[in-house]
Amino acid sequence: MATGGGGVPYIGSRISLISKSEIRYEGTLYTINTQESTVALQHVRSFGTEGRRQDGPQIAPSAEVYEYIIFRGSDIKDLHVLNAQPEGEVMPAQAAAPPQQQQQPQQQQPQQQQLQHQQQK
Repeated sequence: MATGGGGVPYIGSRISLISKSEIRYEGTLYTINTQESTVALQHVRSFGTEGRRQDGPQIAPSAEVYEYIIFRGSDIKDLHVLNAQPEGEVMPAQAAAPPQQQQQPQQQQPQQQQLQHQQQK
């Protein structure tokens, strides 16, 4: 089960991650799954190897923004928090579930209808 934004510090923070392949990624920390030893970033850009590779070809940066990338802990060389989420700011409830588990958007519809009803009063 994924650990959500309720008790995990830095969920929603901007993260810089360097993989063991020496590729740097930047994205928003989406979730940390301690049971599977994974870290999920959202809205991720790859900045390539930036000259870090000593052996083998350098990898160029990519202009593509990936919706999500899930990294295994064993593939992470370095991780830094670039901009921490402000204290007291609450992430949306769906941020607690990994992307592959968001299969029930119908659950949000009654809440939206209730909110619209309250706004009309």
